[in-house]
Amino acid sequence: MDTSALLRAFCDAVEQHDGKAFAKLFTEDGVYHDVFYGAFKGHAKIAEMIDDVFYRTATDFRWDMHSPLTDGKTLYAHYTFSYRSTLPEAKGARVMFEGVAMMKLRDGKILEYHEVANTAPAFVDMNFAPERIAKIFAKQGAALKSRPEMRRHLA
Repeated sequence: MDTSALLRAFCDAVEQHDGKAFAKLFTEDGVYHDVFYGAFKGHAKIAEMIDDVFYRTATDFRWDMHSPLTDGKTLYAHYTFSYRSTLPEAKGARVMFEGVAMMKLRDGKILEYHEVANTAPAFVDMNFAPERIAKIFAKQGAALKSRPEMRRHLA
């Protein structure tokens, strides 16, 4: 599958609430590292992430990938992402953020998905209290500090 087709299928599967189609874009041992929910490994868990986790508190997803770059082993793309939050405090707001998708590829499928996202606008869109936002950012900071590539920065 070429890059454009892979990215379009990726976004379409999320928008269509089709976890199985989304999971098939990954290798059997593939891992999706979500900025909010953490890691999901293997087809069953990745499908569950879309069908049960993403759609538990949101609906009407929109996902677009922009300016993809790949060498066949790694794929980067800037993305824009939004959904309607069903959390009570959000009052049906369309939540928006942008990020960069970083994918390791194997045999035309996604082996690993990571992202760096500017989630701050989403928390404001959902009317989260400042204390709740601080707790989320602290968790993201701890996850960043636990990554092997950050060791030198912590020394």
